[in-house]
Amino acid sequence: MKKINLLILSVFVLLSALLGFAGCKKQEAAGSQSGAQADQSGAQADQSGAQKIQVGLVTDVGGVNDQSFNQSAWEGLQRFGQDTGVNVRYIESRDESNYAPNFNTFVDEGYSLIWGVGFMLGDAIAQAGKDYPNNQFAIVDFEYSPDQVPNNNVTGVVFAAEECSFLVGYIAGKVTKTGKVGHVNGIASPSMENFAVGYYAGVLTANPDIQIMGQYSGSFSDPAAGKAIANQYFADGADIIYQAAGGTGAGVIEAAREQNKWAIGVDMDQNYIAPDNVLTSALKRVDNALYDVSEMMRNGTFKGGSTLRYNLKNSGVGYATTGNHIPQDVIAEVEAVKEKIIAGEIKVPATAAEINAQFPGKYTMPGVN
Repeated sequence: MKKINLLILSVFVLLSALLGFAGCKKQEAAGSQSGAQADQSGAQADQSGAQKIQVGLVTDVGGVNDQSFNQSAWEGLQRFGQDTGVNVRYIESRDESNYAPNFNTFVDEGYSLIWGVGFMLGDAIAQAGKDYPNNQFAIVDFEYSPDQVPNNNVTGVVFAAEECSFLVGYIAGKVTKTGKVGHVNGIASPSMENFAVGYYAGVLTANPDIQIMGQYSGSFSDPAAGKAIANQYFADGADIIYQAAGGTGAGVIEAAREQNKWAIGVDMDQNYIAPDNVLTSALKRVDNALYDVSEMMRNGTFKGGSTLRYNLKNSGVGYATTGNHIPQDVIAEVEAVKEKIIAGEIKVPATAAEINAQFPGKYTMPGVN
């Protein structure tokens, strides 16, 4: 009997212990679930107004190291990624056939915002917007009409290239010693015409008697062509050449360095390429635009389908003084001209028709389509 009672007591103690252990585990599990909810709530709080996103960049054929607007775009996106922790990546396009597949790659990888750099990607990114209505796209140097992007998921980012080109043209018109300057453009398009028209207008405003030699190179990735054109202009008496031709423009700067003449850079401050021979650069703050729009996507204020415009008034364009090559009196004049443009007192022409109305017979750019 004593053995039976001891057995019953042992079983009772064992059951009590098991029940107590189960209760502890239940409380422990409940505590873990509560902690997980708290962590999730905290994460949601951290992300209130700041989405978890990935941002991709598709270059045009100039590539990410073009020392021009592709490079500037990637630098802006890198800075955004470093400041925010957002994953950013680029894919280079070797030719036009790469555009659509590169956009598709980023879509397949779940990127939230996909950038295209340059007007040459305009058709491909518009088609991507139609094919992937739930993705957001943005493009530099292209503006869409509503019928082109019916899903309102492609944002255009455009710059008043004529304004910064006007300023560097004005500088060229004041600094030239020979009375002859040059201009090398990339591929003919409305946006590239803005560069040429603004430059011509700036030069002629500074001095209407200056001779301007200008043409389209037909490429954004042919430094040899840029160098050949520049060498011809220098041989013909030009002492300053403005290039707005992407990678092709590197050849213009190289020719200026070899002949100890002046080149004018574009998009980013290109003085570092040839510190003694880059007089100034027409700045298009593509880097800031990519940073700004990507941050809007991250903080939830991004609205697709719009067109964002950068100009002198909002510091989206400008000119560089690196190297201290521009005389101080010229800088003072340029600053005065800049303020008049911002105030609307000077209307900078942006098209061939507009500059021909101001300076009849002065604007010639072979290669315009």
